[in-house]
Amino acid sequence: MNDYLAYRGTGEPDLDASARLLPDVPPWRESLRARSTAAAVTGGEVMRGMKYQIDPEEVERVNAALYLRRPLLVTGEPGTGKSSLAYAVAAELGLGEVLRWPITSKSILKDGLYHYDAIGRLQEANLREIEARHHELTAPGPPRPVDIGSYIRLGPLGTALLPAERPRVLLVDELDKSDIDLPNDLLDVFEEGEFTIQEIARLPADHPRAAVMTADGGGRVELPAEPRGVVRCTAFPLVIITSNGERQFPPAFLRRCLQLALQSPDAEKLARIVEAHLPVQAADYADLVEEFLGRKSEGELATDELLNAIFLRYSGLRPVGESAEQLAGIVMPYLDKSPG
Repeated sequence: MNDYLAYRGTGEPDLDASARLLPDVPPWRESLRARSTAAAVTGGEVMRGMKYQIDPEEVERVNAALYLRRPLLVTGEPGTGKSSLAYAVAAELGLGEVLRWPITSKSILKDGLYHYDAIGRLQEANLREIEARHHELTAPGPPRPVDIGSYIRLGPLGTALLPAERPRVLLVDELDKSDIDLPNDLLDVFEEGEFTIQEIARLPADHPRAAVMTADGGGRVELPAEPRGVVRCTAFPLVIITSNGERQFPPAFLRRCLQLALQSPDAEKLARIVEAHLPVQAADYADLVEEFLGRKSEGELATDELLNAIFLRYSGLRPVGESAEQLAGIVMPYLDKSPG
């Protein structure tokens, strides 16, 4: 039996399994090590960001986006580091936890701005009215007002637009998956740096100021009294929008963004990426890089597939002497339908 295997596929209870502990989490999945506290998650994000290998042109584009207060649209093949760029900037500049908005085909603008639990608020109002009727003989008076802020949670975009001394980093991940209208719907918010929570804007003038929940779990934030219900940034966030290039965006949207096209890393950059994540020498993985680049010429691969193969080799989780081609067959599947 191969000792490097944790799961052996025998279909029989393995009484010795507890003695074969799983190895440490791969370094590029640092956030999985501990998720019991916000600090642990943030620490994982910092590690992910500080190991990002960036080229001079990418540095220039990021700075231009920061200075001009414009979103940065980052395109490139899967696995080229589009999302990791957001974590790298946040970690280096100390801008806190990245606010990530993963886009799907059903995402709409309001998902990114805020969510209002109307049903929950109505239920609380009904309960308070029943409570008031029950106690009206001993404590006459109108029912206590419902705290509307308890039923409003800002989304990642809404949280990024809260007033703050320093900008937050907002990652709008894979916008090319969205409905056709979402890019245009974002234009006014990105241009003005503000939006209105209509449920608060409609409250009477004598209603107490609302404190809403945030997307990052940082507690509740009290909104300004005037203009009522308006969330307006004081430091425009660094907005990094990623796209796999699966669709074209409207010209009006592209005009408001700076654009950065990430290229697939060559052998030199791959070596920098590997050695930033793993304690290995070039001689330990040169054949895997060669195998990766050869397979990439035939189909689409992601850089973390190379990292996976090297991790399995250097950590002793594969048999000694296993070839690069054998490892590639396990952890380097093509991401498209090209031959291979």
